[in-house]
Amino acid sequence: MRTVLLATDADWIADEVEAALDDDDTEVLRVRTGEEVPALTAELEPDLVILDLQIGNMGGMATAMALRLEEGAGRLEPTAILMLLDRPHDTFLARRSAADGWITKPLDPFRLRRATAALLAGDEWHDGEVVPA
Repeated sequence: MRTVLLATDADWIADEVEAALDDDDTEVLRVRTGEEVPALTAELEPDLVILDLQIGNMGGMATAMALRLEEGAGRLEPTAILMLLDRPHDTFLARRSAADGWITKPLDPFRLRRATAALLAGDEWHDGEVVPA
């Protein structure tokens, strides 16, 4: 079973991600703050981390950067990160934080599933564009 760790404080985003991804082969676990993500990633070793760009006091960009720093220090295994952006211009932030992929809200369940499949296969996903790793 694949595990997806979702970090968002917006219930509507959690509902949409869970509806699109949660099935017999995939479990979606949610946290409401970015601060919880590094420790939970170390504990659960999820296959994918999905970060909402706007998360309370530690946003998606800071959370992604924290994960990458922990990976660089050897304290975490490399984990695919999908960032949920507010607008197309936020791609700069996703690139800067070393996210493997991003999609722009509003969320579309089919696009979310395709992005997730690409990242789980080891590719990148840039809002509709699969980029082989």
